[in-house]
Amino acid sequence: MNENVDVEISVQDVSQRLNQRQEMLLLDCREQHEYDVARIEDGVLIPMNEIPDRVSEIESFRDKPIVVFCHGGVRSLRVTHWLREQGFANSQSMAGGIDAWSREIDPAVPTY
Repeated sequence: MNENVDVEISVQDVSQRLNQRQEMLLLDCREQHEYDVARIEDGVLIPMNEIPDRVSEIESFRDKPIVVFCHGGVRSLRVTHWLREQGFANSQSMAGGIDAWSREIDPAVPTY
């Protein structure tokens, strides 16, 4: 991938990558209380407001795919733009967030 990678990625494409065991970081930028209600199994929780202070935790993914998600896709888009400004060129926002994931991919994930 390069800096021309689309800013958003569909839940279907994320699901396909996970099923193919492609290496990527699935970054959950929601708050702990949201994570407690619903989560995607391989997601790593770092709330949006903590990412600047915890960016070192994802440094190993600087040149690898990062898919950021939140509840509906707004926060993850902001985080994705910020990550790209920091040089994480392969970061993408999961369109529709965990809400779309629950509706279209895994109905076992609760909606809220």
